[in-house]
Amino acid sequence: MDGILQPDVLCDSQLAVPSTVHLNPATLVTPTVQYPVLIYLTTKNRHVVSKTERTTKERKTMTKHMTGTREEWLAARLELLEAEKELTRRSDELARRRQELPWVRVDKEYRFETDEGSASLADLFRGRSQLLVYHYMFGPDYTAGCATCSTIADGFDGFAVHLANHDVTLSAVSRAPLAKLQAYKRRMGWTFPWASSLSSDFNFDFNVSFSEEQQREGGIEYNYERAGHAMDAAELPEIVVQNAAMAGTDVATYTRERPGMSAFVLEDGVVYHTYSTYARGLDGLWGMYQWLDRAPKGRNETGLYETGPWWRRHDEYDKR
Repeated sequence: MDGILQPDVLCDSQLAVPSTVHLNPATLVTPTVQYPVLIYLTTKNRHVVSKTERTTKERKTMTKHMTGTREEWLAARLELLEAEKELTRRSDELARRRQELPWVRVDKEYRFETDEGSASLADLFRGRSQLLVYHYMFGPDYTAGCATCSTIADGFDGFAVHLANHDVTLSAVSRAPLAKLQAYKRRMGWTFPWASSLSSDFNFDFNVSFSEEQQREGGIEYNYERAGHAMDAAELPEIVVQNAAMAGTDVATYTRERPGMSAFVLEDGVVYHTYSTYARGLDGLWGMYQWLDRAPKGRNETGLYETGPWWRRHDEYDKR
């Protein structure tokens, strides 16, 4: 029939010039294969799909990323491995220096509301000698917890049980009323301890909550500097605007809360503050980023601050 392509039967004389390809990139064996030239017949003409045409078509769909042989990959990987080992050694040294920071005695009385009732800071240790607090952004006027903090907190339950069996309690603390925290916790399916600091100065003293006056006068000191964060900018980036909307509040209210983590130790009945980190200092606690940093395209977040976050709460992806 006119216009219908039908392949001829291939014969040995129609085999193309041998070409070598890596059939298995995980090996260094390079087998030789022969590519047949397909000859299609119509009632009007005969068309030979040549090797040149096929190669040209393949080149058009080829990756723009640098490619190489297995030997070239291995050489580059070994060079990167040395850099990774150096980073690990530096990370070990930084961990040691964190542990060498002077401890600051906490004499102020803080009260928290927990699932078990009213609690002191010492009570949050739950019988252990070390306490790690994640300062979760969930202000009293939020209708839901911060979506970004939620992506971090999604990993807490998995390792909180291991920390608990190594003399360390992990707890989240927020200023939202306990009832809001409990409802959101049920929605997310989390079980880690989460305390409300609404009735105390805890969040303010550890620089993760700020007053309207501080905000109005540019007096917010966060991450050990004043007015140096994106949430303090005159024109807020889209990522902040969208995060505020996802928390069900306006940007001014949203940005009076900030994320962070603080560490405490309990010795002879006395609580000491040992460490706090904020902003990008939390990257190491953000489980999904540790995986993305090893993915072929990395974090793949070009224009993140202009377009807003790609992530959502784990129960919202199907709703987009």
